[in-house]
Formats: sequence, structure tokens, C-alpha cells
Amino acid sequence: MLKYTIKKILSMIPMILIITFIIYGLLELTPGDPISYLMDPESLARLSDAQIEEMREAYGLNGPFVVRYFNWLFRLLQGDFGYSISSGVPVIDIIKTGLPATLELAVASLIISTILGSILGVVSAIYKGTIGDNVLTVFGMIGVSIPQFFFGIVAILVFALNLEWLPVGGRTDPSVTGFFDRLEYIVLPSLVMGLSMTAGVMRYARSSMLDTMNKEYIKTARSKGLAEWRVNLLHGFRVSLTPVVVLIGFRLPTLVAGSVVIETVFQWPGIGNAFSTAVRAQNYNLVMMLALIFVVMTLFASTLVDIVTAAIDPRVKLEN
Repeated sequence: MLKYTIKKILSMIPMILIITFIIYGLLELTPGDPISYLMDPESLARLSDAQIEEMREAYGLNGPFVVRYFNWLFRLLQGDFGYSISSGVPVIDIIKTGLPATLELAVASLIISTILGSILGVVSAIYKGTIGDNVLTVFGMIGVSIPQFFFGIVAILVFALNLEWLPVGGRTDPSVTGFFDRLEYIVLPSLVMGLSMTAGVMRYARSSMLDTMNKEYIKTARSKGLAEWRVNLLHGFRVSLTPVVVLIGFRLPTLVAGSVVIETVFQWPGIGNAFSTAVRAQNYNLVMMLALIFVVMTLFASTLVDIVTAAIDPRVKLEN
């Protein structure tokens, strides 16, 4: 186990370098310029070419992007994460402020989708072919098809504006200090994000449970006279969770990286919202640090999924 883990961690290094280099290159190809984002067109028009070049030099925007990428990487290895071009705030401070909010939203959504998706998927598989199974299948198809931003807007219109049960957006109120007092702010975005993921988890759980129930050891357990609920839960449900665990393991970093839409709709102050703004502004330092976080989380999740899968399913061996 230790040898496998060390091997996976070392293999992450070249992958991180390749992916971050590609992201830096793609950011270079985006239209616009950080200087034009910082200044309004009238102020920019009054500057001479020499003044614009001085500003670009001050922000480290001159030179080939390959040189600038390795300069960024060298500073990163020295612990220098740089400053936001648009605000002048240290990038590390932006991450410290936004990452907890994004993780809070992602974990809440992951819990909701995992519990609901697993339960509904297993129930749908056990009662295959019934009306309940058909209803859940239709629900899954609708859930996969509806875009998150549309789902979020409808939820705001219904539960925040019309019924006034929950806040429209934001993470907290200045007058609120306790954790439980600000729970109402996370309910709507986490439910929207979680329910949109529930359909996918449910379909994985259903397919895996149906496949598991046709295995020989399930038939053997039934032939021994075990109660049906014991066969379904103790023998079928455990093994059927393996692909679901794989899906969930990859969903957490995906949630963190893909929270841009929900955070924008609900004005949630996380790194997803910050990443969207940074890309539009070509804020290299902030974009690259957030991208690095997303990449490391995804690669780490891949290793963790392999380990957890082996722990759940004894048929899986890490050495193979």
C-alpha cells in the first residue's frame, strides 16, 4: 500500500507540470489583455505606448509566455504565490477566504447527492420494472438534462422571492455570528447543486446494483435461505457501492472546480466565483493558483479512490 501510494504521488508531478503549462498557454490565447481590464477605454486611450509597456513590465506581462510560465513556477517553488493583478490583494489571501466557502458548499452538496442517489438507485434496482422504478428513472433523466443555472434561478424565484423561505444568495449576514444561524444561506445552493448530482449517482447505483444482483454469490446467498433484505443490503449493496465510490471520489474535486455556475447564481463568495472573474481579467497569478488547486485535488482524488475501492471490494488489488 505504501509503495503504491508513493508511486502515485511521484507520478503526479509531471502531470501537474503538463496540465498547468497547457492552462497557462490557453490563458495566453484568450482575447483581451489584463491592462485593458484594469482601465476603462477612455483612460487607456490617453496612455502612450511607452506607458502601456511600462505597466505591462510592472505586472510581468512582457516576454514569451513560456518564460513567464517558468518564472511563475520558480516563484511558486519559493513560496511566492504573487498578487492579484486586478485588486493587488495577495493570491494566498484570496484563496484563504474563498476556499473554505467553496469546500463548505461542495461537501454539503456531495453529502446530499450521495445519500439520496445511493438510496434511490438501490430502491430502483430492487423494484426494477415497477411504477416506482419508472418514476425514478424519469427523474434521473430530467435531473441530468436540466442545467444547474436554470435550476438555481427557478429555486431562487420559488423559495427565495415568492415563498420567502430562504435568502436569495450570499453566504452570511453581517449580523449573524453562529454557524447554525447561517445554515439557511447554504440550504438553497447546496440543494440545487446536490439534487443536480443526485440523478447521476442514482443511475450509477442502480446499474451497479442490478449487475451485482445477477452475480453467482448473490444466488448462493439466496439458496442458503437468507432473508431478502440481508441479501440486498449485506451482500449486494456493499459491492454495488464500488463504482459509486469512484464517482463520488472524483465528484468532490469536480464540485470544487465546477462550482462556478452555482456560486455565480447565488453570489456565493468562493473560489469558483473568483476563478470566473480571474479568467475574464486574465489574472494569471490567481488563475494559475486556483487551477493548481483543482489539478492537485483531482489527482489526489484518483489515488484516494483506488485505495478506498480496494478497502470496500476485496476483489480489487492495488498491485494489479
